[in-house]
Amino acid sequence: MSVMGTLARAEAVAGGRAVAAATVRHRHVADRPLVLVPLTTAGESGAPLGALIGTEREAPTLLVVPQPLDRELRFGFFAGLAGVLLPLLDACGDEVEVEPATRNREETEVCADALQIVVPNSAALEFVRLVGRSTRFLRTVEDAEAPHPVPVPVPLLGRWLTHYAERARTPGSALLVAMTDLLTRHWATGQSAMEDQHLGALLGWIDPPPGLDGAAAAGRAQTGRGPDGLLFSPPAGPATDPVFDNRVLAPAMARYDEARAAAGAAGGAAGGAAALAMAEARVRKLVASQLRPTWDDVWRGLDLLRALPEAAHVAERWKRDRWSFTGHRDRVRAGEPPQPKRDDAITAAQKLAGRETAQARLSAQEALDDPLAMAARRLAGEAFAGQVVAVEMAYSEGKRPMPRPLVTVATEDVPQAEPGAKAYRAVAGAKSAQGAELVGAAGVPEGRGEWLVTVRLTGGMGSARTPKEGSLPEVGDRVCFTFFEHDARSGPALPDPEATPWTHGGPPGAAKASGDLTAPPQHGGSAGPPAPTPAPTPAPGGPRAADAPGRAHDKAHDPASDPAPAPGGPRAPRPADAPDPVTAEDYL
Repeated sequence: MSVMGTLARAEAVAGGRAVAAATVRHRHVADRPLVLVPLTTAGESGAPLGALIGTEREAPTLLVVPQPLDRELRFGFFAGLAGVLLPLLDACGDEVEVEPATRNREETEVCADALQIVVPNSAALEFVRLVGRSTRFLRTVEDAEAPHPVPVPVPLLGRWLTHYAERARTPGSALLVAMTDLLTRHWATGQSAMEDQHLGALLGWIDPPPGLDGAAAAGRAQTGRGPDGLLFSPPAGPATDPVFDNRVLAPAMARYDEARAAAGAAGGAAGGAAALAMAEARVRKLVASQLRPTWDDVWRGLDLLRALPEAAHVAERWKRDRWSFTGHRDRVRAGEPPQPKRDDAITAAQKLAGRETAQARLSAQEALDDPLAMAARRLAGEAFAGQVVAVEMAYSEGKRPMPRPLVTVATEDVPQAEPGAKAYRAVAGAKSAQGAELVGAAGVPEGRGEWLVTVRLTGGMGSARTPKEGSLPEVGDRVCFTFFEHDARSGPALPDPEATPWTHGGPPGAAKASGDLTAPPQHGGSAGPPAPTPAPTPAPGGPRAADAPGRAHDKAHDPASDPAPAPGGPRAPRPADAPDPVTAEDYL
């Protein structure tokens, strides 16, 4: 946590109310987001109990699994989830806009908008990831040989949820967001980060009810119970309250099981069906009572976020989300297979590099959009702001001298950089930041805590001998220079998957074909294939390898006949287990 964050939390404790951690909204909030509030069964993190889902605050769709241990009922839940989600995804995929051609890209289509999914907290986001991973490989009723077929839309639902969950790992993405993460980015409370994951307690600090301060409102949300012993503010999911499970839900499920067994024994008689419907309705009502408060809290959080003005770079990041959405739509419609269970080496490296670049870009953009975010960077010595006190024209040395003016800034910030460090300044109307380099910094002799920092501008002034108009700050202007780049650069290009070196498993499919993940490719490669493993040396007086258990009748292989490794050659890699196949244990 930064110094600014610690100070904000201290102020929240002192004032009894959350304080602003941002002056603008740094995440996209759709006009019509899809809110999903899931609940899981206690002790069965992958077994859904119920969910409220929808795009309308007053008209959510309730999905309930009256007996989560029943596989068919769980599949029915996922089919219901797909029935709500997939039409919305298709509608977004059908509305496109044309991106004009550029020097590096042909004219192409991009979805005009993408469906935004909002869940209560990070645990619910992980549940979405688990559901996607567990359903995208399921075999449907169209497969006659499937032992436990699922409705046709369920695997497609899993593919989309997997994409959303993967995209959520990209810093700054807003396709799938947790409300607690959105709120804690914009407000600082007087409680711990773990306590902030309780949506009711978090809202108690940000917007406490009349007559209560933040701490009292959060305490009531976390531990307050009514005469029936149930929480006033149930957990924001996907876990349930143990008291609710033991006192209310378990007896209701037992009655449902009894009614179901009686209905089966009655052979579909009207009386048994009516009793089963009543028992199911009771379970649905109980689950809805736990979901509705969290549903209302999520929409309340959306109202608070919409009251903040949107940051300047939010639209750019949302466009990247739209491109991601469009790419997955194209893969689905092209009939490509589901995402693999494990990424190959190249894909994993590309994802990691992309997320690192996105994190650097997000940090820079938030600082440029928000004075509070920039203040944290200035306090850390990563930027300085102040008033220009002198501008001295200078030129570079060479056959064609170029302007390299010296700008002196009076500031109270202490730059944590050595002379020669690169600096950057955002210029209004410019596509990129103006480059500079630090010349030096010296304290003001009067000792008022001010510094005189001198930088040499190195770019953004045009190609003429005279700097273009507006590219130079003037004496008296307020400027801000940063020591971090405003546009994050991506890393070096990675090889194609077919060129994966043997040290990283080789090309896709090579390890699977040979049964050895570390087997080197048999073609090309600068290192060449490794030599076979030398025979182990037997212990003094011990049995020979050929006499060891399991090798006595193995006449086809004699360790003594194995060739020794070439001098200076690499040691053969240890055999590794093949990837775990997808089994029933991976399914919900």
